[in-house]
Amino acid sequence: MRILVQKFGGTSVATAERRASVTSKVSEAIHSGYSPVIVVSAIGRSGDPYATDTFVSMVKEICPDLPKRELDLLLSCGEVISGTILVSTLISLGFEAVLFTGGQAGIITDREFGDARIVRVEPGRILEQLAMGKVVVVTGFQGITEDGQITTLGRGGSDTTASALGVALKAEAIDIYTDVEGIMTADPRIVDDARTINTVTYNEICQMAYQGAKVIHPRAVEIAMQRNIPLRIKSTFSEAPGTLVTNMYPDRGVGTDITSDRIITGIAHTPNVTQIRVLTGDVQEKHLTDKRIFKAMALADISVDFISVQPEAVLYTIQDEVASKAINILINMGFEPGVVNSCAKVSIVGAGIAGVPGVMANMVEALSDAGVTILQSADSHTTIWVLVHKEDMVKAVQTLHQKFRLGV
Repeated sequence: MRILVQKFGGTSVATAERRASVTSKVSEAIHSGYSPVIVVSAIGRSGDPYATDTFVSMVKEICPDLPKRELDLLLSCGEVISGTILVSTLISLGFEAVLFTGGQAGIITDREFGDARIVRVEPGRILEQLAMGKVVVVTGFQGITEDGQITTLGRGGSDTTASALGVALKAEAIDIYTDVEGIMTADPRIVDDARTINTVTYNEICQMAYQGAKVIHPRAVEIAMQRNIPLRIKSTFSEAPGTLVTNMYPDRGVGTDITSDRIITGIAHTPNVTQIRVLTGDVQEKHLTDKRIFKAMALADISVDFISVQPEAVLYTIQDEVASKAINILINMGFEPGVVNSCAKVSIVGAGIAGVPGVMANMVEALSDAGVTILQSADSHTTIWVLVHKEDMVKAVQTLHQKFRLGV
């Protein structure tokens, strides 16, 4: 049995016309010899009647502190609605189709309501239905605990569902359908000559996703990478080939010129970031001070990023929305934090960065020539990050995209 997992986002199932595009993709998979397993997200986006954010707004107005267990029960309804509508559409067109919730599909999670992790997948029920020739539709974004509690998988959870099912079912590929034609070299809303990337490695797309590219959730990529199952990012509404995410680039043809190997794959950005600088004082006690600071942030459920530990200080970033909370905690601990609000993190990502001299120098030179102030920088094997003022974010992305000739 050749299994293909196809995941469709909320915009793909929002209208009858768009669902026709979905059923066309399903039909195409069947005619190509695949047994498709379809994963669906909730219909629409914030403000639409069945969108996840709409459900959250409804109950938060009544009870801002609704327990996460009860909130998960509500949020799981969005995918059930979209899944039922899609199954109805498929049956009306003559397909045999069946709908499973995440729990019915065998997705077992831990008890971290609101951001559950998948512990294992028991795909027996799905395989039974596929063997009967049925199209299996699974509600994304959700699972069930060992004792039967409904959980949700956090933002991007439907991508995670698709990858987990792909691994458990030993699928030939996992197709993630969205309203864009693949992974792009930068956000096309701010870079006019951004182009679709044909092929990208798991590591590269993980880094781009973690740094702000929102086409696929990094957790989904990490799961698919465990079994080297190819991910394909495509548009529901076009026949464009999209972006292939795999462990390596396709074999080059005989005589292919390798001097054009790309160093940089893409530019990602994360807005609405606050930089915090805390003077840590006595060097003898510094390790204890650093530990106290980060433990306090963790206990307050504040995620920290872009950490830079210096001899006399520690720098890190947090989201703007929790800045006041973090600052108050630090003041109550006896610190006088330095704060730079309204920043943005801009990142260049590429497997070709490692071992190539001059990449950071070119990045700094380009930003300096463009009048962009770098507040902080860091690098890893495949990524170089810089922190800039938010008003410089667009200029920084456009400048780096041009500097590294990604639109060519």
